[in-house]
Amino acid sequence: MLKEIHKDASHRMDQAIEHTRMELAKVRTGRANPDLLNSIQVEYYGSMMPMNQVSTVSVPEPRLITLQPFEKSLIPIIEKAIMDSNLGLTPSNNGHAVLIPIPQLSEERRKDLIKYVHQLVEEGRVSVRNVRRDALHHVKEFGKEEHISEDEIHRQETEMQTLTDKHVTTLNDMQESKEKELMVV
Repeated sequence: MLKEIHKDASHRMDQAIEHTRMELAKVRTGRANPDLLNSIQVEYYGSMMPMNQVSTVSVPEPRLITLQPFEKSLIPIIEKAIMDSNLGLTPSNNGHAVLIPIPQLSEERRKDLIKYVHQLVEEGRVSVRNVRRDALHHVKEFGKEEHISEDEIHRQETEMQTLTDKHVTTLNDMQESKEKELMVV
């Protein structure tokens, strides 16, 4: 049972890191990144579909994203969805594809984005710590029910702290990497 608690905690911490990674991918840097469009959905035959399922997304240049819709009738719908997404992007089309130029970030905007990145990573750290707290609670409860020794409970607590530290270090590395990416002019 203790191994199951440890395995569950590890899995949930991994999920918290993956969620933070997905949120960080949405933060716009000065370079074109197809992940920017992952959160945008368009209406296609009555249902909402992700952008990458109704068009081919490519990055032909460092500051340009190109969307090649599977049907030309989708071009205005895709343009409207990008405009409504609040990403600060202005799409245009050439009759066959939607072109999205990525504008240069101002120094003030970079600082705001870095603050936002710090906030996202801190939320990830809090999630990891909450998983640790929950797992330690389960270990102590299980220890009382099954009369497990104090030494074994303490060893489990140490293992859980080591696992937490490893995940927090991963989050810190992600934050540092994203900050460097944002500061590139």
